[in-house]
Amino acid sequence: MRRQEVLRGAVTALSGAGVASPEHDAAELLAFVHGTTRARLFELDDVSDQARGRYDALVARRAAREPLQHLTGTAAFRHVELSVGPGVFVPRPETELLAGWAIEAARLSQHENRSCRVVDLCTGSGAIAKAVAHEVPEADVHAVELDPSAFAWAERNLEGTGVDLRQGDMATAFEELAGTVDVVVCNPPYIPLEAWESVALEARDHDPHLALFSGQDGLDAMRLLEQRASLLLRPGGVVGAEHADAQGESAPGVFRARPHWREVVDHLDLAGRPRYLTARLAT
Repeated sequence: MRRQEVLRGAVTALSGAGVASPEHDAAELLAFVHGTTRARLFELDDVSDQARGRYDALVARRAAREPLQHLTGTAAFRHVELSVGPGVFVPRPETELLAGWAIEAARLSQHENRSCRVVDLCTGSGAIAKAVAHEVPEADVHAVELDPSAFAWAERNLEGTGVDLRQGDMATAFEELAGTVDVVVCNPPYIPLEAWESVALEARDHDPHLALFSGQDGLDAMRLLEQRASLLLRPGGVVGAEHADAQGESAPGVFRARPHWREVVDHLDLAGRPRYLTARLAT
């Protein structure tokens, strides 16, 4: 069957199932089946019966709202590739902005102090830690993850990177690094429990709930982060954390309420929505 005809059928099925990006996902799955990239699909004229069978099965799973990255087993994040699957939060494109901030903050610290220590709390798949280690190879990077299943994925992704990965709670992690860290970065859980029904099925049914929900107002983990970052950072060190787009005031407010933080700033994502905060520990 011709490639375009196969794709049209898949797009129709995914659209009808409420998938947010049916054209993109249909093309990605067809490229995956053929061991190529979406950009090179134009080289494919026909889809064999065997490939069509594999493809239809994957499209059906995606239509059932199984995450695309679970089907392909990988997720791109900045300049690195991550292995992902059941049991770990799939990194989102918007988190690349927070990772980019951490990378630039690490480079600046390295330039000013000739050293750079970065701690990634709630590392999940290891996405931010791996990106920092890849783009700032001289940095001393540490990461922690509480969930055993997510930790196993982080181990796989961070193998050979030099990142000091540990399993544990961010509220007590890296006690021996207190007062020596230049950059703390975190993509914590931030969805209020009351928002259960509004969460996309891909996340609600497939991402670990430990990585999603954080108390009645969604800020329980942010409060823990504020406390831990104030302990870990050196004077003048910086922290960055992602939050929900509805938390553009409340999440930075956690830091503004404490007298030891300076330069508390909220940042927008590419769609103009509040996405992450940054703050500097007073000197």
